[in-house]
Amino acid sequence: MERVVAFYNKRGTCEQWIKEGKNAIKWTRLSCCSFAANAVRLQLHVLAYNLANFMRTLALPEAVAQRSLTSLREKLIKIGAKVVRHARYAVFQMTEVAVPKELFEKMLRLIDGLRRRPAPT
Repeated sequence: MERVVAFYNKRGTCEQWIKEGKNAIKWTRLSCCSFAANAVRLQLHVLAYNLANFMRTLALPEAVAQRSLTSLREKLIKIGAKVVRHARYAVFQMTEVAVPKELFEKMLRLIDGLRRRPAPT
């Protein structure tokens, strides 16, 4: 009985991933005329989904890492921002209502930590 429950739990998790891909990435939009074009389009959607999950696990603080991709897309990616260039630096301006400053700083630190550092000589 435990094996049956474990099997269906895995199946339910898989169903949630499929639902998330349909809602967040919109991978059911295959409107090209040919089968090959739709196959490529689906592969690009799956690549975007995998990249989003990869970034969610590596570049998001614990507080927001468990959110759905739809929520992350709406709250972190699809927000208005402005880049202001000055003579010596550039400033990235966005409302703090969308993403709190502390959360954005944590995300930037985590992303910076992914960068490969040169070996000391």
